[in-house]
Amino acid sequence: MGFLCNWCSYAGADLAGVSRIQYPTNIRIIRVMCSGRVDPTFVVDAFLHGIDGVLVLGCHLGDCHYITGNYEAEIKMSSLSKLLNIVKFSDRMQLDWVSAAEGNRFAQIVSEFTKHIQELGPSPIKENKTKTQCIDDLEAVKSVLESSRLRGLIARQRDLVTEKNVYGNQIPAEKFENLLNDAIYNEFVRHKIVIKIKEIGKSVPDIANEIGIKAKEVLEHIVVLRSRGLVDVHEINEEIPTFISIRGG
Repeated sequence: MGFLCNWCSYAGADLAGVSRIQYPTNIRIIRVMCSGRVDPTFVVDAFLHGIDGVLVLGCHLGDCHYITGNYEAEIKMSSLSKLLNIVKFSDRMQLDWVSAAEGNRFAQIVSEFTKHIQELGPSPIKENKTKTQCIDDLEAVKSVLESSRLRGLIARQRDLVTEKNVYGNQIPAEKFENLLNDAIYNEFVRHKIVIKIKEIGKSVPDIANEIGIKAKEVLEHIVVLRSRGLVDVHEINEEIPTFISIRGG
């Protein structure tokens, strides 16, 4: 699947067509007004529906019809890539730039990306052995992307690292990157926990075993989730509490 901006990359695709430049025909194009309009959840939805790979193409940096739309796209897709990397899907998404005059470049990007996806093989969500796990992972990624916490952090990234705050301080890009990485990982684990206990109450050791992290870490996340009103104690068996989602994530 390809998300193409109206002003440049879609025009580049159109030029490739009228110029009869050959490229793989298995790409399905969705035209958007700007690459900055592509919400990261669109990409995750595509993967949840079995799409093998997703291209997001916009104007070259500095040439956006809406001035900063492609810069916003770059920031959003970078954060999405970090999340997809956790669930082993980052290699199936690519952000790139194509101008209205670059029909050849459009064909080349589509051809190379198609070859790359063919080498990776079909989406693991199509395999019976991995389908449930993939769906849980991608649903957790989508929940993180829909949360106001991460969206707010991503939306303010450019301002926070390029401008001073009201106290006259400016966050170094490297420090912000570390903060963002920690937020992405922690939010993913928390939403994964919510999904795992959405229907059945489970103990901390059971949750830790299913997710593959330490029980101490699970307990710390449970405390945060309870403070947000997303998780509560389900029951206590032989002094061991089980927890369950109370808002469905």
